Amino acid sequence: MQTSLFDYVLPEGLIAQEPADPRDSSRLMVLDRTTGSRKHLRFHQIDQVLRSGDLLILNNTKVHRGRIFGRKSMTGGKVEMLLLEPVDDVAWLALVGGKRIRIGTTIEVLTSAGEPSGVIATVTKEDSGSQRVVSFNLPSDEWIDILGSMPLPPYIREYTGDPERYQTVFARHDGSAAAPTAGLHFTPDLLIRLRNMGVGLEYITLSIGLDTFKPIEVDDIDDHEIHTEWSSIDSSTAIAINETKLRGGRIVAVGTTVVRTLESAARNLFTNCDTSICSWRSVSAGEGPTDLFIKPGFDFRVVDALVTNFHLPRSSLLVLVSAFANHQMIFEAYHDAVAHEYRFYSFGDAMIIV
Repeated sequence: MQTSLFDYVLPEGLIAQEPADPRDSSRLMVLDRTTGSRKHLRFHQIDQVLRSGDLLILNNTKVHRGRIFGRKSMTGGKVEMLLLEPVDDVAWLALVGGKRIRIGTTIEVLTSAGEPSGVIATVTKEDSGSQRVVSFNLPSDEWIDILGSMPLPPYIREYTGDPERYQTVFARHDGSAAAPTAGLHFTPDLLIRLRNMGVGLEYITLSIGLDTFKPIEVDDIDDHEIHTEWSSIDSSTAIAINETKLRGGRIVAVGTTVVRTLESAARNLFTNCDTSICSWRSVSAGEGPTDLFIKPGFDFRVVDALVTNFHLPRSSLLVLVSAFANHQMIFEAYHDAVAHEYRFYSFGDAMIIV
């Protein structure tokens, strides 16, 4: 399919610059992928769409405070680093902004007051584009929460509020460069209310990389190389999914990261489980990297419903959502969302596809 089919025009004023307050006051479009019908609710009314026996799966990854400011030791030139993923206790793959950042360049990490912190980074490898491997003189867990800041997406330019609003209330496992934004709408009270009405709650972990914001740059989506992310699903979650499917309940994925994890687990990408043993199961527990690219024509084996935000044009996330419903239905829904002035992207409103 041509990438241009996944493009659309969005007025800049609809790109949300701050989160809804409270979280579950955001808007919720309900899309029936069988009929194409749509209705408009508030997110706290999601209990009108879910039902007893459904199993809600959420991504409990946590955004690390990986935005680091510094200056080159030799020249004093400004440097900004976004730590993407750890290589070991002291080294990270990072997106580095600054002039002439080469192997051997040393960078003084600065405090919020712009003073030297005593933490020094040395570039040890040049990767593609502005990606570098940087090695610090101290283990990152000793300083990152003090010196680092929350890495908001590049299209959020005006937000100066509480950085924890870019974390889900159930975030547990540190390691993502971006938040699983479909989960931002949930409050503790809403989760308790759903559990009390018989909706199950389980969690997976997928560490989200910066490529989640990267547009598809090739003309045909089949030529796009999907980014690889680390995913894990534990045995209790796998058992709950399999039992729910056997009972005829619905698996409701909260976010595209959950979809990728569950559908990867359904294909035994995280385990060497023998097919003859695992064939009756929907998913098997395990962990590992996934580069599963979900696009129209994909055979969904696990996910029955999807909670998701409104995604960037020409993105792999929009392609995934178009695969779960269909291209025409999704784009009609997006045009409807623009007409009704929904708020888009990470701090924006949500859609549930059933």
